[in-house]
Amino acid sequence: MLLTGILAISPLKAAQSPPVVVQVDLDGVVQAVSADYVVRGIKYANETGASAILLELSTPGGLGDSMRDIVSAVMNSRVPVITYVFPSGSRAASAGFFILLSGDIAVMAPGTNTGAAHPVMIGGMGAGKTEETKILNDSAAFIRSIANTRGRNDKMAEDGVRQSISLTDQEALKNNLINAIANNPQDIFNEFDGKTVKRSDGSETVLKLAGARIVPYQMPWFKRILSWVADPNIAFILGAIGILGLYVEFTHPGGILPGVAGAIALVLSLFGFHLMPINYAGVVLILIGLALFGLEAAYTSHGILATGGIAAVIFGSMILINSPWPGTRIYLTTALGVVLPLAVITIVLMRFAWKATKNKAVTGEEGLVNSMGIARTELNPGGKVLVHGELWDARAEQHIPPGGRVRVRKVEGLTLHVEPVEESR
Repeated sequence: MLLTGILAISPLKAAQSPPVVVQVDLDGVVQAVSADYVVRGIKYANETGASAILLELSTPGGLGDSMRDIVSAVMNSRVPVITYVFPSGSRAASAGFFILLSGDIAVMAPGTNTGAAHPVMIGGMGAGKTEETKILNDSAAFIRSIANTRGRNDKMAEDGVRQSISLTDQEALKNNLINAIANNPQDIFNEFDGKTVKRSDGSETVLKLAGARIVPYQMPWFKRILSWVADPNIAFILGAIGILGLYVEFTHPGGILPGVAGAIALVLSLFGFHLMPINYAGVVLILIGLALFGLEAAYTSHGILATGGIAAVIFGSMILINSPWPGTRIYLTTALGVVLPLAVITIVLMRFAWKATKNKAVTGEEGLVNSMGIARTELNPGGKVLVHGELWDARAEQHIPPGGRVRVRKVEGLTLHVEPVEESR
């Protein structure tokens, strides 16, 4: 009887257990770290048998390769994926536009926007008109393929790439780019529960979302740090801090903190740039700019070298990231905010260091040469002299009586070689 009761209750409890929706948040620039997190979140949902995946989007765009990794994971997921631009005020621009349209269900919150997915070429990328056309056509074909697979308006989707149009939530819904506008995830579950969606492989699935329990897929703390560093603007700032910290440590040894902080900042910066496609023309321009800062400190150019250095570093930083996608470049405001203080601090510190190397030494053997002193004992040829308040063994090539004034000619170990100084009459 007891066993029968347990067996009867178990199916009832299973039937009453709410469906699980795994929530994955893509907040910020689309890059290698965030793409890895999204792909892992989708994989986790597939492995745990979730009813759906809620991919929340708030992104200005990012790297094309990382975007394609996410789109591939979304479209090949066995579990239906709901892409959702949320909260209000957010956007899914550029690469985010592709990701939004790739979902089985695409939803936007009120007051959000999407689109503006035209690849943007900037100077120094080495892409001529033909290469620009190739990249544009490839992106347009990719967005059409996504839209056709999901039954969306492929013409309007392509316009978002070719003409860089940006659409509000209402415009996206009116033009059949998204499935709905929803204030919150629960509204999505209520609207689409029991609805049938066509998957990318042609099969159909009935969504079971009534009373769904949301399970957030958390990004590990160290991944959060790496994702933050992978923003090119953050990496650029960290690089400037690292260079300054190491310079201060090398020119003023013993501080320890500037060197340690600078080394950590520089390593994090290099890691961030390692994840991005780097344009080496930008690297060369930045190095030239730093060299011009050093020359400005060494020579008087009335600001010409410093101005050239600032221009070189700013332009180098603007073309440093070799990507046509908006959201993956160093902003002009970031470049100005970093380069101008960096130039002033570097020039001032290097000028102090340069002057210090030209000043006469006042300590050690060099500091004793040509110093004046008094003979405390007779020097014939050896004896004692008082120089800088200290008593030294001394030798002279001619007789010097006690009390006679002497000048140090050279230093050999702890013995001073001196010569008499004639008293002016």
